[in-house]
Amino acid sequence: MSGPLEETSNLKPLTLAALLASLALSAFAHADPVPADQRVGVDLRRTTLVVKDVDASLKVYRDALGLQTTYDHIIRTPPSATTDVAADKSRRLVLLRANDDYVGVIGLLQYFKPAVTPRPAKSDTLSPGDMVMVFNTRDLEAKFDRIKLAPGVRIGEAPHPVAYPSYDGKGLIHVMFSSFYDPDGNYVELNEVLDGGLK
Repeated sequence: MSGPLEETSNLKPLTLAALLASLALSAFAHADPVPADQRVGVDLRRTTLVVKDVDASLKVYRDALGLQTTYDHIIRTPPSATTDVAADKSRRLVLLRANDDYVGVIGLLQYFKPAVTPRPAKSDTLSPGDMVMVFNTRDLEAKFDRIKLAPGVRIGEAPHPVAYPSYDGKGLIHVMFSSFYDPDGNYVELNEVLDGGLK
């Protein structure tokens, strides 16, 4: 008789590593706010990605995934500087939301001045210090088709079904799983929960 852990043993190594890194962050549960009596004194306001090219990243997160832009500005230091030449520092910050404009926001930050040297290319193996972003969607196939065409994207795994242990460990969460690397090498899971998720 197979159990939930045996069900997951057939996952590819990268998928299993991503599961361990991100299961607690995955939005398999209902997306309702936590009841007032269970709230804690902190919100995960935003994850900001430092990127080589904001426009390339927007082709993934805005155009392919469908996130909505809520902020897009050049920020110069000192604030009185009106051009990059006159500024000590210059960078562009774009904020994108899914279904909440206060929590779970993605930031894209590109530095123009001073120039920033990109880190070495990331490998295809998740390592300590790496980050896994997990998105849920109701139209995985359509979004994945757009993601494949975005410049600079590398595909990790095409959509396929997987089963994760449920939160209480008594059942399985059935998900159509896919993954890709964005133009800066950040690892992203894009999932669609199947049949209500729990079985």
